[in-house]
Amino acid sequence: MGEEAFEKLEDHLNKGEYEGKRYRHVPDYRRGIERGTVLIEGTAVRGFPKVPRTLVLEEGVPTHFDGRVTVEEKLNGYNVRVANVNGDVLAFSRSGMVCPFTTRYLGNRLDLEAVFEEYPAAMVCGEMIGPENPYTAHDYPGVDSLEFRAFDWRDRESGEPLPIEERRERYDAFGIPQTRFFGTYDVHEAAGEVERIVTDLDADDREGVVMKSPDGETQLKYTTSAANQGDLEFAFSLPFDYGQPFMFRRIIREAFQSVEWDEDPETREGRAHDLGEAILLSMTDTIDTIADGERIGERHTVRARPETVDALLEHLRNQGLTLEIIEDEGSGDDRVVTFEKRVQSTNDKTRNYLEGHIVTE
Repeated sequence: MGEEAFEKLEDHLNKGEYEGKRYRHVPDYRRGIERGTVLIEGTAVRGFPKVPRTLVLEEGVPTHFDGRVTVEEKLNGYNVRVANVNGDVLAFSRSGMVCPFTTRYLGNRLDLEAVFEEYPAAMVCGEMIGPENPYTAHDYPGVDSLEFRAFDWRDRESGEPLPIEERRERYDAFGIPQTRFFGTYDVHEAAGEVERIVTDLDADDREGVVMKSPDGETQLKYTTSAANQGDLEFAFSLPFDYGQPFMFRRIIREAFQSVEWDEDPETREGRAHDLGEAILLSMTDTIDTIADGERIGERHTVRARPETVDALLEHLRNQGLTLEIIEDEGSGDDRVVTFEKRVQSTNDKTRNYLEGHIVTE
C-alpha cells in the first residue's frame, strides 16, 4: 500500500510485545488489509482472509466458483498462523497477537523447523482442536488433548496461497497433520456433493466444510446444523455476554438449510425441537445456577509443560480476563489446569432480574 494510506492505517494498529519482540497488528479489516496482519522486526505476517459463507448451496456455489471445487473439512477450534521471524517460530492468533501458549505448545509437540528451513517465507495456517483447549473446546474422536491440523499454506508477506494439491503434498512430506479432504467436484455437481458430506458431518456432530478453488484463491464455508445449535447452546448459556447478531445469524442458517434441503414436516419439527432445546435449556440452566448462589463462566482444561501453562494464564489475565483456577495438578512432565473465565454481564444481569429489577425495553 502507499505511504499515505499506511499513515492512515497506522493510527489503528494495536501494539504488542513477546519476549522482547515488539510488534504491531491490525485488529480488524481495514483498507484492504486482512485482520491479524502483523508488522514485526522488519517483516510482515499477513492475516488470514475472511472466508465468506453461503446460506444456499445450490445458488451460492455456482455463483462463487468457476470450474472445479475442492471440499475440505472445517474444524471447530481456534485459528492460528505460524511463521519464522528472524529465527523464532511464532504462532499468531486470528487478531494478530503472538499467542505464548500456542507458540510454546507447538514448539514442544510439532516439528515445524524443517518446514521453515526449506521454506523460510512460509506461513503455516491451521486449527488447534481438542477438548483441552484454552479458547474453543470441542471433542473429536482420536484427539485426547490438543492437536494441530493444517488447512492452508501461504506466503508470509504476500498472503498468496499454494494450490491445494501442492499444499497437501508438502504437508504430507513433512508429516504435518491436515484437515480432512473430501474431493474435487465439477461446480455444477458440488452443491449436491456438499449437502451429502454435510449431512454425514452433522450426524457426527462436526463443524462443516470449506469449499475452495483448486488454486486456493477462492473460498466459501458452510456449516452443519449441529454446529449452529452448538454455538447457540453456548451463547444462550451466557445470554448477556454474547450479542444478538451472533445468535440471530445462526438461527437464520438453520432456517435456510431447512428450506433448501426441502425437509418434510416431521424433520423440520425435529430441527425446531432441537433448536428450541439448545436455546432455552442452556439459558434456564444458567438462571438456575445463579439463583442457587453460584456464578457461571467459561470452563477450560489445558495440558502442557508448566512454563507453557504459566504463559497462557499470564496472557489471558493481561487481556483483562478474570480467571478462577478449579484444579491444578501434575501429569508426568505436564501440568493439567482447569480454569474458569469469569463473565460479568450474564452473572450481574441475571442476578438483578432474579432480585426483581425492572427490564427496560
